[in-house]
Amino acid sequence: MTARRNFKRQVRARVAKTGESYTAALRHFLPTPGGEPVEDRRPFRLAVGQLALHGDPADTGALRRSGNQVRDLMRDAARAGARLLLLPEGATCSPDKRVVSASRPGPVGADQEVGPARWERVAWDVLREELELVAALAGRLRLWTVLGSTHRLGAPHRPHNCLYVLSADGAVHTRYDERYLSRTKSTLMYSPGAGPVAFEVDGWRFGCALGMESTYPEVFAAYEQQDVDCVLLASSGDPDGDAAAFARESRAHAAVNAFWVGFSVPPQADPEATSGVVAPDGRWPARCAVTGAPALVTADLDDGSSDAVRDAVSLARPWRRRAREEVRRATALTDARSTARGSF
Repeated sequence: MTARRNFKRQVRARVAKTGESYTAALRHFLPTPGGEPVEDRRPFRLAVGQLALHGDPADTGALRRSGNQVRDLMRDAARAGARLLLLPEGATCSPDKRVVSASRPGPVGADQEVGPARWERVAWDVLREELELVAALAGRLRLWTVLGSTHRLGAPHRPHNCLYVLSADGAVHTRYDERYLSRTKSTLMYSPGAGPVAFEVDGWRFGCALGMESTYPEVFAAYEQQDVDCVLLASSGDPDGDAAAFARESRAHAAVNAFWVGFSVPPQADPEATSGVVAPDGRWPARCAVTGAPALVTADLDDGSSDAVRDAVSLARPWRRRAREEVRRATALTDARSTARGSF
């Protein structure tokens, strides 16, 4: 296993140095240090889904319905030949700040004062049961599944708003906790996450982002430095319903960093805000239709799928890396010389 990881690092190093695609660089290497034959990386079929979110984590019926919706989309993704399915933030339940507020005096209203979340109201046992059913189905379908949920921490710590990454073996492979929280989330609801999370499936490397993190370019730039091929962004949409802004930002991050982006949100009325997949050249090869019903689309991640994608991955991305490195070297040299500015 260690030999295989080292081999992949060598291939990626050649990609960065020569500007070749991953597949082209791979051909320059003989069998791996472990003795396995070298195979070209195949296109990867990614499914991105959308489903309605439920805001009351104490409503056991809603938790069950969310679990059923998730599993229905998993079956659809498997039938479509997908290897991985991305679902929105809060796919199991998206706690409404007013519903879980400690200051909730009666019926929820827009003018209600919002206080700290009362997480003891959550039907944690039911939520766990639904997640276990989802994980078991992932194992039966051999489908990697990435979905938003709430991860419970021990008292007095608030939970994490998270993405669970479930492997094709039906286990929790890893978990990403939202780091860049909104003011309400950070002060009243959640504990922030500690760092980025990347994982690998079939030679493709994925990074995770959540909530409103599309508004933070450094999140995506850091994943580019970690050599990811695709960032999976799950969101419940903008509080004002403007998920289109997050979609535009996702498209920009894909083009600037020359990697794929999976974008998953609840059903949207705006065609510019729907879930989909962005290619490294900034195009949307697949997007969900405007519908209030659960739905998904699939796209084959393939760095040789078009001339524009190939150029973005094999030319633009390594060129930008070299340019950044030259800037860093020039900055270090300038600092070392202590060059005075404002003089001839």
